[in-house]
Amino acid sequence: MKNNSLRLAFTLLALIVLATPLMNFSKAAETDYTIRKVTHTVEILYSGHVFVNDTIEMEGVGPDSFLIGLPYKYGSHVLRCSAYNSTNDFPVSLKVPFENHVGFYAVRVDFPQGAPRIFSVGFILSNELISQGQTNVSLYTLDFPEYPGLTEAVSECIASLELPEGSEYVEGTAENTTYSRQDLPAFTFSPGNVTFFTTVPSMQLADVNTLERELKVAEIDGLEGSDTYSVTNRALVKASELEVVLPRNATNRRANDQLGRKLQVTGSGDPDTYVVSFSAPLETGKTTSFTVKYHLSGIDHLENSGPKNLTLRLQLLDNLNCYINRTSLTVILPEGAKLKGFETPSLYSHTVYKGIFQDTVTILAQGAYSIDSLNITLSYEYDLLWLPFRPTLWMVALTIIGCAVAAIWRRPKAPTPIAMPKAALRLSSKDIKSFVDAYEEKRKTTNEMDSLKYRATKGKIPRRRYKVRRRTLETRLGILTREIGGLKDRLRASGGQHRDFMRQLEVAETEMNQVETNIESIEARHRTGDLSLEAYRKLLADYEKRREKAEMIINEILMRLREEIR
Repeated sequence: MKNNSLRLAFTLLALIVLATPLMNFSKAAETDYTIRKVTHTVEILYSGHVFVNDTIEMEGVGPDSFLIGLPYKYGSHVLRCSAYNSTNDFPVSLKVPFENHVGFYAVRVDFPQGAPRIFSVGFILSNELISQGQTNVSLYTLDFPEYPGLTEAVSECIASLELPEGSEYVEGTAENTTYSRQDLPAFTFSPGNVTFFTTVPSMQLADVNTLERELKVAEIDGLEGSDTYSVTNRALVKASELEVVLPRNATNRRANDQLGRKLQVTGSGDPDTYVVSFSAPLETGKTTSFTVKYHLSGIDHLENSGPKNLTLRLQLLDNLNCYINRTSLTVILPEGAKLKGFETPSLYSHTVYKGIFQDTVTILAQGAYSIDSLNITLSYEYDLLWLPFRPTLWMVALTIIGCAVAAIWRRPKAPTPIAMPKAALRLSSKDIKSFVDAYEEKRKTTNEMDSLKYRATKGKIPRRRYKVRRRTLETRLGILTREIGGLKDRLRASGGQHRDFMRQLEVAETEMNQVETNIESIEARHRTGDLSLEAYRKLLADYEKRREKAEMIINEILMRLREEIR
């Protein structure tokens, strides 16, 4: 009996040992695959960022997850990684182990519905991988992964470098902008570099920090758009312009900088791409902001889906030629419209604000590039009876105001008291001296404020110190203005020549204020190009003469008052 038990145990053990390789073979056969081809593309974007895209073609039964790596030094430059094919986006995990191989920065792509035969993995790398020549700023060197790192060998790898348009290849680890390799080994470690020459404005080393896009849906005629950019220059030379991409078929394009100055907007030759010229060249490391406004036709973006139902469809990142660190889109519906439905890619977060008369949708995205499909569909209900809402509101308000004025006008008036002539006030020399001293101090304080503003504009004093000093001077100026006002009343009430002096003084002060306003106006028109240099100089000379004449009148009045004190 004991021998039979031992024999049975040995038999079972032998069967298990023999079956294990068969099971492993069956399991391996289920996930057996080969990588037939990889298309490795390295593209330099307009902002100097690098887009590395690997399109992988597999044969056999693919794995549930796929590993791909870069040499580890590029890991700190990875801004985004996306995996996708023509129909789906796949989840990506960053900085994962690379099958116990060191020296790599790896990512894992998961396939919840099974591995596709063809898919792509794209990396956005920072523009710090491009260095500009110190002596020849038209010469650039790019550090990039020459081949992808994969866990399996590749039968064929076809690679290409897409340099900025108009650039000339100089030298590099690759013999040319197109190269290939047969039988690429697994875990290939291949940092590379390329030097190229370019003089055309097809690349601007810059960080696009934010793009805040606002689209206001009009009641009748399409949409009004506003794109506000914040840009930092990373090149070794000053930047005088920047390319921007607007939504498709944008019209009535105009731009202003952060101070409201008009900027020139011209076409670049590419669809929906325009060049914004800065009012002053942007120095290295400096940041500027500007806003581009435009109009979108309702025919391209709005659909009627019922008597009161409309659908808004937007494609907002097509042809984007740079990487944007942070993007926001705000859609403002017409007054009286009610949001019914909203669809946007799950990659982006969004908020919906429902106001009393108006609904607003805001979408936020950290990092954006043209491979992101920021296509949104928004349906809402709108009744055309809301069109006269504002005019009716104004008419009601004006009617109420008019009735109130008429009621006050028809109210019985109290008998007008007979005005008795007032005796002229006696004025002392102390009052005159106080007025002259206060007026001189006010003029001195005003001049000091103008000088302080000029020094702050030129950057000769710190901004904080300027604000503190300006606040002190404004407080002092307010005190002097009130003091001078009281003394003016005393001088005017004293009658005689003092009353004439105050009248002449007020006329001269009014003239001075008008001249200052007119000078600021012509300076603004000259900066924007609305006023020629010759016309500007002629008007400026006329205003200077008027200001000198007013100053002479004020100086003469103060001099005659000083003579009375002596």
